[in-house]
Amino acid sequence: MITIKKIAAHALLAGAGAVFYSNSAWALLPIQHWTEGNGAKVYLVESPVIPMVDVQIDFDAGTRRDPAGQSGLASAVAMMASKGVKAQGSAPALDENGLGEAWADLGANFEASADNDALHYTLRSLTDPPLLDKAARLAARQIGEPSFPADVWPRDRARWSASLKESLTRPSTVAAHAFGSAVYGSHPYGVRTSEETLARINVADMQAFHAQHIAPCRAKVSIVGAVSRAQAQTLVATLLSRLPASTGCAPLPPVGEIAALSAPVEQNIPFTSAQAHVLIGQPGFQRRDPDFVPLLVGNHILGGGGFVSRLTNEVREKRGLSYSVYSYFASGLHAGAFTVGLQTRPDQAAQAVQVSRDVIARFVAEGPTEAELRAAKDNLIGGFALRIDSNKKLLGNVANIAWNDLPLDYLDQWTKKVEALTVADVRTAMAKKLQPERMVTVVVGGKQP
Repeated sequence: MITIKKIAAHALLAGAGAVFYSNSAWALLPIQHWTEGNGAKVYLVESPVIPMVDVQIDFDAGTRRDPAGQSGLASAVAMMASKGVKAQGSAPALDENGLGEAWADLGANFEASADNDALHYTLRSLTDPPLLDKAARLAARQIGEPSFPADVWPRDRARWSASLKESLTRPSTVAAHAFGSAVYGSHPYGVRTSEETLARINVADMQAFHAQHIAPCRAKVSIVGAVSRAQAQTLVATLLSRLPASTGCAPLPPVGEIAALSAPVEQNIPFTSAQAHVLIGQPGFQRRDPDFVPLLVGNHILGGGGFVSRLTNEVREKRGLSYSVYSYFASGLHAGAFTVGLQTRPDQAAQAVQVSRDVIARFVAEGPTEAELRAAKDNLIGGFALRIDSNKKLLGNVANIAWNDLPLDYLDQWTKKVEALTVADVRTAMAKKLQPERMVTVVVGGKQP
């Protein structure tokens, strides 16, 4: 008799030796999009190379939706999804151990997590019909009928609180908290979970948050794998089957935008540490901003390209002020931060800050050279295939398109858009978004004035 475990082992071994599509073919895989009768928006890429499917279901239930004073609620809802499910008809209730054993028997994986913008449920399973059906039904119970066991939450809350307390002994955490508060102000992106906010969260709060935000009509479902549209529709219906039927989706209340900085902010925070931790930045831009591609390329040249970036050349190579220095844009539904980060000797912190500021200001004013732009294009275009060389990576890109309402041919057009950029395009985009004279600078552990 062939068991599910044997099917899983056989298919996984076959998949391990499978050869993915050629680099060019990946980008040409079409994204199918439709809206189900229950309001769920579905994005499908049929990828039949190996008999597996990856699914991501996103809801507008990230930490930006945490009620005032209860930071951590969205993350708690996600965390508790694995702690147990209610009884369902003839199926008994399962605790966290029972869920773990059930997923192990299926050879499948299910996870839940929350970030600033969304609460995510992800499923990976083989597409053998009986196995996939069982995996989808089990996932549906965790999505729609979590038990939020009252005896488990105090235990996990205590562990979480202890972890938060321990993290404050690290200068990197202190720097990140100070930087986030200064850049985001009162916006939810800048609010941090603490022992106090966790103490205000109970099981009833989780149940209410789940009921308000997790509904079929609010779901964006991204699917990549060896399933047809008809199979995908059955899969989506099963995954969302344990949620109450939607009779209409009233809009969630809007979340305000992040205010631009009106003046520079400098914080020098005493901390006993071998290295000073430095963060410099400001609010950036939304992910759906039409200037995303020139900003991505510009940041690659400024500080996102590793050892070939300007910041690395000026801060590390020329002056030896830091082993590593980087920059990035954390774009989301709101203007996530532009951040420059480095560590340096405390007695060199002031110099490292000044050099970094000078590099940013000069780049914003002048833009890249033609040689820098050509090198960045070659690197990004040459590495594009690595961004989509597995179902899981491709799923991340499809979910990004779904969540940010990007064009369905976004991946097909990406390399063309990068190649078409000019120095003026990059300079203009960076100058529109960055204000070097009005940035936040946080130094933790450096020499104090």
